[in-house]
Amino acid sequence: GTMLLLLIIAGLGVVTLLVILFAPHIRKYAAGGVCTSTARLDGKTVLITGANTGIGKETARDLAMRGAWVIMACRDVEKGEEAAASIRAEYPKAQVEVRELDLADTCSIRAFAQKFLREVNNLHILINNAGVMMCPYTKTTDGFEMHIGVNHLGHFLLTSLLIGLLKRSAPARIIVVSSLAHNFGWVRFHDLHSQGSYNSGLAYCQSKLANVLFARELARRLKGTNVTVNSTTIYCAVAEELHSVSGKHFSDCAPAFVAPQGRSEDTARRLWDVSCELLGIEWD
Repeated sequence: GTMLLLLIIAGLGVVTLLVILFAPHIRKYAAGGVCTSTARLDGKTVLITGANTGIGKETARDLAMRGAWVIMACRDVEKGEEAAASIRAEYPKAQVEVRELDLADTCSIRAFAQKFLREVNNLHILINNAGVMMCPYTKTTDGFEMHIGVNHLGHFLLTSLLIGLLKRSAPARIIVVSSLAHNFGWVRFHDLHSQGSYNSGLAYCQSKLANVLFARELARRLKGTNVTVNSTTIYCAVAEELHSVSGKHFSDCAPAFVAPQGRSEDTARRLWDVSCELLGIEWD
């Protein structure tokens, strides 16, 4: 018994170490390959969270070049405007717009959605990309641990507020950006906010597993609506052959391995209910 326990503890150490060592690269590699699709997105409206840096900015740039109207939702509007300006400099015809959204604050999320629904008539692609990674223990405005709060709960609430518009704009797509890190995560329902003990690597992995489970459960609930949900990156937003695929996880433009804990329907349903409860919403 003790031996097994030691092995598990040692194993966790290794996982955390790996995540820490590769932290700068994980989002890059976990994001998967470059999309070679030439699909045009003229007349399509795209909303992407955390679009001012990294994968988010690259995705915004790519989608704008395909003719989409891209709304970049950023916590730091100034940085967002810089990113938008650099996209316009490279591609003068780009239709990019920056809006303020702080996923660590449910009031900000609700205000954003309210304004968005008032001013934007269609939403064809929602990319839940923003994420925090390996940050020291902090809480969101609402008292959620930062990783689960921003990476999962914030996007869960945002998606719930925009789902009506997505359905009305169908065919539409929701993309939840996850990563390889979900393989090392599990949902600790007894201590979702890491109050008992905190490890930034494990908190990050748990939030990425939550992304995979959320995509899976949302896809199940949206069957027959012509709104698909997949977890991955840019590929899913544009691939023509994907309009009927839903509930899958992709990496490098191909369906990727999902850890067993990311395939559990029960866990996915339980996480859904717990998320609704924490956010004080009903979403059937």
